[in-house]
Amino acid sequence: MKNSKTVLIAPLNWGLGHATRSIPIIRGLLAHDFTPVIASDGIALALLQKEFPDLETITLPDYQIEYAKKGKNFKLKMLKDSPKLLKAISKEKKMIKKLVKQRDFCGIISDNRFGVYSKKVPSVFVTHQLNVLSGTTTWFSSKIHQLVIRKFDECWIPDVAGKPNLSGKLGHLKNSSLPLKYIGPLSRLLPQELPMVYDLMVILSGPEPQRTILENKLFEEVKHFDGKVLFVRGKVEAKQDDFQFLNCDVYNFMQSDELEKSLNESELVLCRSGYTSVMDLAKLNKKAFFIPTPGQFEQEYLANRLQKKKLAPMATQDDFSIRDLSRASDFKGLSSFNQEADYEALFRLFQRK
Repeated sequence: MKNSKTVLIAPLNWGLGHATRSIPIIRGLLAHDFTPVIASDGIALALLQKEFPDLETITLPDYQIEYAKKGKNFKLKMLKDSPKLLKAISKEKKMIKKLVKQRDFCGIISDNRFGVYSKKVPSVFVTHQLNVLSGTTTWFSSKIHQLVIRKFDECWIPDVAGKPNLSGKLGHLKNSSLPLKYIGPLSRLLPQELPMVYDLMVILSGPEPQRTILENKLFEEVKHFDGKVLFVRGKVEAKQDDFQFLNCDVYNFMQSDELEKSLNESELVLCRSGYTSVMDLAKLNKKAFFIPTPGQFEQEYLANRLQKKKLAPMATQDDFSIRDLSRASDFKGLSSFNQEADYEALFRLFQRK
């Protein structure tokens, strides 16, 4: 009989979304007397170390994901980088095998890390992408991803099963024999009734060089914005820095409680259309404007879908101008779904005899 309540939780380091949506799961584990051990790399690991300074962390191999400078080269760059990626996954698998031998884990939760699972320990894959959009190769990239999901005991989808939902065709298959569980959208944030302080909040995230390219563009654009701006650069560094730039309060990063307060105090949010951002803004019932990462089919799909549904407008990175923000007043804004993750039920998987 094993009495361990230690769970390995491993989010992918690709922007900050996978790390930030792991925060409510880690809080859930702690609330149900589990001991989370966090495993990741780069800024994702740095962010979680700041959020949970008392928890044990393990550094996993870096997937070395970088975006192309031009959106149209996105697929080519990913293809070129795939040997590095496969090498990192293989290294990661070996590390996990060794860890499982050494440690008494009762469960493993991987958010899009392909090598973090074990046949000896109940393993969960967290993803909103049952279909992985890649243009003409979507069927192939989706099949590969679904083969990965099959290696896990369960796949948790942070969305609702029926309609309306947030992920559309990304998180919903017509028919599937995969072990799927819809757990409701995940967000570390809560809505608060606060007076408005900022007319616009800009939040940047995502891998380089696209984060910097958008930052440079927006610093130019906000010069022409008539109102108070909060600008969060999405650079997780050793300490928080802030400075004034014209009408902007600029921060390199913010932790959850600070971010939650600032978002609740902001009239309009300008950010990438990553799925975690969409979930956060829906939870806070926010008006948003989206600029998808060039060449990232998933973000382009989500931004277009939300615009078609008259929930939030979007523009491409090349075409965006600060004047576009005035369109947001014609859109409804995002709103929350009531389904909350039932952690007690989900964590039963880890309570082995």
